Amino acid sequence: MGRKFFFFDIDGTLTDRKTGLIVPSAAEALQKLREAGHFVAINTGRAHYKARKFFDENGFENMVCNGGMAIVIDKKLVENSPLIIENALALYHQALDRGYGVLVSDEDSQRVAARDFRFYDQAGIRKEPTTYAIDSDYRPEDRGIIYKMYISISSRSEEELLEILPAAKPLGHIWFEPEYLLIQQDAKKRGIMRMLELVGGDPKDVVVFGDDTNDMDMFAPEFYKVAMGNGHPDLMAAADEVAPPNIEDGIYKVCEKNGWFH
Repeated sequence: MGRKFFFFDIDGTLTDRKTGLIVPSAAEALQKLREAGHFVAINTGRAHYKARKFFDENGFENMVCNGGMAIVIDKKLVENSPLIIENALALYHQALDRGYGVLVSDEDSQRVAARDFRFYDQAGIRKEPTTYAIDSDYRPEDRGIIYKMYISISSRSEEELLEILPAAKPLGHIWFEPEYLLIQQDAKKRGIMRMLELVGGDPKDVVVFGDDTNDMDMFAPEFYKVAMGNGHPDLMAAADEVAPPNIEDGIYKVCEKNGWFH
């Protein structure tokens, strides 16, 4: 069997959502894939800084992160592209003008910037480790870089969102928490294709594993697509193969079944 290029989502695919830890059989499968000479990488929407701890603790060398816009090869961050600044600024000002609070991530860290406490007053604290930089004179134009934004608009339908904030349309967006909207890249396929350019690989040799709708972007026709049995029905419907649930050794069983350990 020729060399394959494996890309794994983290949450709900590699990890048990209850513990946040990698499923032991998944860790064993990753090691066997490496020993068989395959290319093994993470593909996650997480920012680089946020994914790095999991990456280091579990022996990875390669990663697509920041929603497909950051590439790590041989443990080195080689590129990390922000949101298109014109689109991000248009949404930032539209959200403020319509009364919503906005937190801006303008560096690869847990720091977020805002010009007031409106986000906190409307949505509460950001539900992950955060350092807040509040400055009434803050202008994201001065920095010129936006990786992600958090807007204090509660979960609703796509149609309702775009009626209220039409500037969100060209930007990736999702409610990981019902209290606020996350604006981030949604280009996991782009990240895979860029990785293949850099390391030398063919899309026909790519295998992707995911569990939720934010993995749909990498469930492309060029790739062999594996959805976890604990995953979203829409993703399973788009898959070439549905694995058993991840905590029931789904990754290991699929790799063994397809002969990828040899």
